[in-house]
Amino acid sequence: MPSFDIVTETEQEEIRNAADNSQRELSTRFDFKGVEAEFEYNKDSIKLIAEADFQLDQMVTMLRGQLAKRNVDPRSIKLSDTEHSGKTFRKTATFIQGIDAPTAKKIVKLIKDSKLKVQASIQGEQVRVTGKKRDDLQAVMQLIRGSDLELPFQFNNFRD
Repeated sequence: MPSFDIVTETEQEEIRNAADNSQRELSTRFDFKGVEAEFEYNKDSIKLIAEADFQLDQMVTMLRGQLAKRNVDPRSIKLSDTEHSGKTFRKTATFIQGIDAPTAKKIVKLIKDSKLKVQASIQGEQVRVTGKKRDDLQAVMQLIRGSDLELPFQFNNFRD
């Protein structure tokens, strides 16, 4: 039976490259000359550090631009609230990996409500969809792309 998996993943390599490119862009920008500001890449997040709150907003815009150049969906970024300590402002950008349980349940409900002849099951941090016809599976893909769920979804492991 044909099947595929619905997942939410971001490539760590692309995130690291975007952080490095943002740091390079930061060093060449005139409005950041003489300002202590930096992007710190960790394994699962990027810390943005600047001297003022408006500079953090500019840094977020730079980071999103670099991520867009690298084909990382902007919906995969979760920004923390601004933290102020001493003379620095900090913000952390984390990236979504996997589908959480409530969102997976919404996906399964959306698929079942569509009355397509497919079965959807939650398997850890992904949703497996199986059906008899390939066309039904492609209709599910279109349904998920057109949904208003605020996550970037990829479709992996398509088996015929």
